[in-house]
Amino acid sequence: MIIGYARTSTVDQIAGLEAQLRELEIAQCEKIFREQVSSISIRIQLEAALEFAREGDVLVATKLDRLARSVSDLMTIIKTLEQKTVGLRILNLGMDTQTPTGKLMLTVLGGVAQFEREMMLERQREGVAKAKVAGKYKGRKPLANELRQEVVTLAENGKTKRNIAKHLSIGEATVYRILATLKKNDA
Repeated sequence: MIIGYARTSTVDQIAGLEAQLRELEIAQCEKIFREQVSSISIRIQLEAALEFAREGDVLVATKLDRLARSVSDLMTIIKTLEQKTVGLRILNLGMDTQTPTGKLMLTVLGGVAQFEREMMLERQREGVAKAKVAGKYKGRKPLANELRQEVVTLAENGKTKRNIAKHLSIGEATVYRILATLKKNDA
């Protein structure tokens, strides 16, 4: 079976998610797992895709950065897939781990992607520091208490985290974060 995985970092990136879904359909993916969470968050749908995959299947992602956050993360994913005898295909690279060359190229490009991400984060940190000095950086806007309370109320009424996120038009990771913060405060 050909299994697709699509991810964008935020729920605002609808066009990016739709483009990935189109590419995965063209690649003849029979089942597609999708999510809109940062790569540093818990990627529930990626975990589900890895769990779902069976011997002889192929996991397909449109781009390397949609799948892995670092070389070590990529290697962990590849190891999981290899243990299950599942291939990995990255569409924009024409890469397929079912070939020795594909495995080598994926590892090399994973290193380049990690380097690129680290450089971008460094530039971002420099920009934030400069903005703070200039008094222009305000930081992330805190979540309203009303939103927090609504998440808690919906959770207490038995709604799933995914349904809460959809209902409130927020990311699943935000729901998890709110509920985890409340558990810490209760302990």
